[in-house]
Amino acid sequence: MELKDLTPAAGSRKQRTRVGRGHAAGKGKTAGRGLNGQKSRSGGGKRPGFEGGQTPLYMRLPKLPGFRNINRVEYVPVNVSRLEAKFEAGSVIDNAALVAAGIIKHEDALVKVLGDGEITKALTVKVDKVSASAAKKIEAAGGKVELPC
Repeated sequence: MELKDLTPAAGSRKQRTRVGRGHAAGKGKTAGRGLNGQKSRSGGGKRPGFEGGQTPLYMRLPKLPGFRNINRVEYVPVNVSRLEAKFEAGSVIDNAALVAAGIIKHEDALVKVLGDGEITKALTVKVDKVSASAAKKIEAAGGKVELPC
């Protein structure tokens, strides 16, 4: 058997119906569009959302206020008090450690450490962002902040 010998299964392929090609073709004259009217014309029919002249739903609803920036980058906030409660002194805190501790759900989430609460343990923090107050508290406790390059 060669590639040239392959054919579709019998009945699996069907010729498209050529409409408007005379009575003998079975779809002549009106070409399956019925009789007269808007929908029988070329380019006829109503646009999506048209409600017969009634004010459409998309115009009846109010515009939403404000502006949504499609380029906004969302960070998962984590306070230093959570790090104090969940980690031992000398721990390295990265996304994998935060997922293991149950603080964040996904390892690929962007994390920002915030300075709410107190910290007494020396921790090495390797996350996407750290606020100035959090960095000051972590370094005052003997820890280290390593941000990505």
